[in-house]
Amino acid sequence: MASEAEVLEIDGPHGVREVRLSSPSRVIWPEPGITKRDLAAYLVAVAPAFLAANGDRPVSLQRFSGGIDGEQFFSKNPPKGAPDYVRAVPVVYPSGRTHPQLVLDEAAAVVWAAQMNTVVFHPWASRAEAPDLPDELRIDLDPQPGTDFADAVPVALALRALLAEAGLTAFVKTSGNRGLHVFAPIEPTHEFLEVRHAVIAAARELERRMPDAVTTHWWKEERGRRVFVDFNQANRDRTMAGAYSPRALAHAPVSCPLAWEELEGADPAAFTILTVPERLAATGDPWAGLHDSPGTIDLLLGWWERDLSSGLGELPFPPDFPKMPGEPPRVQPSRARKPDRQM
Repeated sequence: MASEAEVLEIDGPHGVREVRLSSPSRVIWPEPGITKRDLAAYLVAVAPAFLAANGDRPVSLQRFSGGIDGEQFFSKNPPKGAPDYVRAVPVVYPSGRTHPQLVLDEAAAVVWAAQMNTVVFHPWASRAEAPDLPDELRIDLDPQPGTDFADAVPVALALRALLAEAGLTAFVKTSGNRGLHVFAPIEPTHEFLEVRHAVIAAARELERRMPDAVTTHWWKEERGRRVFVDFNQANRDRTMAGAYSPRALAHAPVSCPLAWEELEGADPAAFTILTVPERLAATGDPWAGLHDSPGTIDLLLGWWERDLSSGLGELPFPPDFPKMPGEPPRVQPSRARKPDRQM
């Protein structure tokens, strides 16, 4: 029986590479009928902007055994048989262990990842050459139940102004779902924990200014109908879907960079694998100049120290992290309360 596999010829900085695509007609997104071939074509079309945002960084691949409704797992280390143009760099995980992590440098490597059934790409906030030192401050705005994308928009705009006060230039993208991601380029001079503290400082200041709309509470039962500023996405080995990465949702959305003036009228559901290449060709990449003028987190770290002196300390880390200095107990408040004694 003849194989259905196709061989794609993909241009790159080192000439044309051939990438084998097995089962190209396999449906990845059943609802719109998008196939593996369609995914590869999308990644080739957006490759320059995709690589500008996600290349030269340690990256985790969210892979699916079938379509988006199938089993999934995260792949960080180079799998056996990876081509020689897919490199890796050693990174230190929160456990203290060091392992090689994948790095994607050209379109052929991105399509190879799609051949390996990757749907979502999760890049680190640091470069491959200096993985301990983030060059992006990233803030995830996560609407809680009872809120939606429209509630995240004014929060993102207020965050942009706040970061400008701190000397940082903010960029925004859709998460690919209901939220927004706000990035600011920074000089790679601080370790992840210090960048986390800068994010917490910005989040707390935003919460003070918009207490009815914003929350920094880690425990879901305390968040209410507000937009959660997920400070834990700033930790080492914590990532979010990269710019122009597809998402594993029914309508094949993309985490799409926007110009700030687009934000208030944006419909996140409109940015999909089928629509983003044409948008990118017509309007260009809103993040093209993201790293032109990196700032520092010095002022935000000053806010962190101010809050420390006022009695506001460390916030909880994710459950799989080792216990961190100054961290409060990792027990959700309702479970920490002692039940009333029965008379």
